[in-house]
Amino acid sequence: MIEPKVLIAEDDHELRGVLIRGLREEGFHVEGVPSGSELLRRGTTSVPDVFVVDVGLPDADGRDVCQALRARGIDAPVMFLTARDALPDRIAGFTAGGDDYLTKPFAFGELVARLHALVRRGGTDLTVEAGTLRLDPTSHRASAGRKSVPLTPTEFRLLAQLAAHPGQALRRKQLVDAAWPHGAIVRENTLDAYVSRLRRKLRALPGAPGITTVHGVGYAIE
Repeated sequence: MIEPKVLIAEDDHELRGVLIRGLREEGFHVEGVPSGSELLRRGTTSVPDVFVVDVGLPDADGRDVCQALRARGIDAPVMFLTARDALPDRIAGFTAGGDDYLTKPFAFGELVARLHALVRRGGTDLTVEAGTLRLDPTSHRASAGRKSVPLTPTEFRLLAQLAAHPGQALRRKQLVDAAWPHGAIVRENTLDAYVSRLRRKLRALPGAPGITTVHGVGYAIE
């Protein structure tokens, strides 16, 4: 699985939008809702890998929403977001069935790291494999055998998209949409430059598959 699913309940429209855009850029499949009732409706129909729930929702206390999820047999990890940082508040969150507690304001990088930890704890396998190539989204590294190389977030998303479809020619637009944020202006030579960098890194991994050019279409890994 290359895109862990996250469902966010946050009534602040601006913050919700920032979280959705930022987490999508980090490789998560994200949906956002403004209320607890909407989270329960969507989260029950299609259970995500992790919930992110604001404690102060307009129609419910986020901790009550978490309890409702647990009562329905949904055991996906729940992270609370709140400005309340007193010990009794944190204890109440864990007592309600929450798994993590992040106080506002928070560093976005910490949110990403905690979400990855919760997804792993929930048993979701985030690694991507293509032949001997293995991609770890937590460390942003590609490995084959005992050797590994670091990847930038954009390199990782691009290579993960190729690795998820081994032997299949992927169109340039498909690769750009997967690797860059929505609305980003990406020139053709920018994609080519990233592919060249990935090729050099893959050559450093003995036995790893290579990226081939499919003329008139795009690229493929095989």
